[in-house]
Amino acid sequence: MKRILFIIAFVAFSTTASFAQRFAYVDSDYILKHIPEYVSAQKLLDDQASNWQEEVDKRYGEIEKLYKAYQNDQVLLNDDMRRRREDEIVNKEKQVKEFQRQKFGYEGDLYKERIRLVKPIQDRVAKAIQDIANNQGLDLILDKGSEVTFLFANPKLDKSSDVITKLGFKPDSTLSN
Repeated sequence: MKRILFIIAFVAFSTTASFAQRFAYVDSDYILKHIPEYVSAQKLLDDQASNWQEEVDKRYGEIEKLYKAYQNDQVLLNDDMRRRREDEIVNKEKQVKEFQRQKFGYEGDLYKERIRLVKPIQDRVAKAIQDIANNQGLDLILDKGSEVTFLFANPKLDKSSDVITKLGFKPDSTLSN
């Protein structure tokens, strides 16, 4: 009986020990910082988003001026003029909101541009991760850079530098992961 329990415990321990060595993690943020194409694409996207946001702010500023002018003139306006000014303000607000939706909304211009510029880079990274997993016999690779929470991560299991090397870049020790 003791012998059977010992064998079961040994098999369970062996299985657990072998599984523990079949997973690793990467830090996708760290990897992407090492890819010049990604850094320039991100800067381009940030610049475009900033320009569009400035346009939105400018349009809201114009609406605010129209509204203040309307408030100042309200007592002097007849009902028809008041209604036209209110409609003008409401229409301009609708236009700005539509502009925001077109630029920043789901499947808006910024989203499409991000897909166009960043997706091919992310696909290359995913392929490199898959190649490393296959070459090193890993069953599971987690991403430390995403929403996965690590309470502790053994640096020996970090394959981020391997991915950077696989992509043809040199890991930089000055960037921390």
